[in-house]
Amino acid sequence: MGKINYSIVDVFSQGKYTGNQLAVFKNAENLSDNKMQQIAKEINYSETTFILSDTKKNNGYDVRIFTPNEEIPFAGHPTLGTAYIIQNELIGEPIDKLLLNFKAGQIPVTFDRQEQILWMEQNRPTFGRILDTNKVSDVLNLDKAYIDNRYPIQEVSTGLPVIIVPLKSLEATKKVRINKEKYFELIEHTDAKAILVFSPETYSVDNNLNVRDFADYFGIPEDAATGSSNGCLASYLVKYRYFDKSEINIRVEQGYEIKRPSLLFLEASDENGEIIVNVGGKVEKIAQGEWFLI
Repeated sequence: MGKINYSIVDVFSQGKYTGNQLAVFKNAENLSDNKMQQIAKEINYSETTFILSDTKKNNGYDVRIFTPNEEIPFAGHPTLGTAYIIQNELIGEPIDKLLLNFKAGQIPVTFDRQEQILWMEQNRPTFGRILDTNKVSDVLNLDKAYIDNRYPIQEVSTGLPVIIVPLKSLEATKKVRINKEKYFELIEHTDAKAILVFSPETYSVDNNLNVRDFADYFGIPEDAATGSSNGCLASYLVKYRYFDKSEINIRVEQGYEIKRPSLLFLEASDENGEIIVNVGGKVEKIAQGEWFLI
């Protein structure tokens, strides 16, 4: 019986047992695709990552990401959590920056040691189709009057697409209840399989936006903190001048409805039509151990 080492971290945390949970497996190069998927299903976090080698390749570290249902090309909290484990357990000394190689491309992560925040620069955003308000409101089980029609409901991607839905109030975000039948009908015709709703009203006065993210397609009914989707949101906010400016530096809360309060830092700017996106957060190590392989 073989075994493989793993660690558990909370990402976008506000202290232990907050933020989004992540399991990170090291030196996983010899695991089959099927075995990685089985492990991710057994862990049953929104994502599990596998660092394929303890050494660099193509100037970065090769990493694969699995939800309980399937492999995905990119995700936000797995990026920061995996970078944290690489820095602390593989490199073992302070560094300013490292690169992670995902199926969606190479993502740089920088370390702000003074603020203890990890930052990832995401891929340049692409803006896809605009969706019908009536169809989306039916999926959300929400009266369309709660949707802020000054802005579009749109598919956006910085590596993993999401449907962005602007809402008017915290009351609206609290009311969202996904109609699974209509949700699966909707995503049959979209590239994005997740839905992010956001509101300018928040639980905490220190924060700028409240967010919820739903991704039943991936086996994630509601996510505690979604770095990829929030990168898409940052792009959207800048493109449509949600805060009446071409540059943002904001705090976003997520996970309150599922008792996993999370905090994400979003920075984005529109530089001559090119939107630059960075998403940051804190990481807290929770546990480590050995996984037995058959």
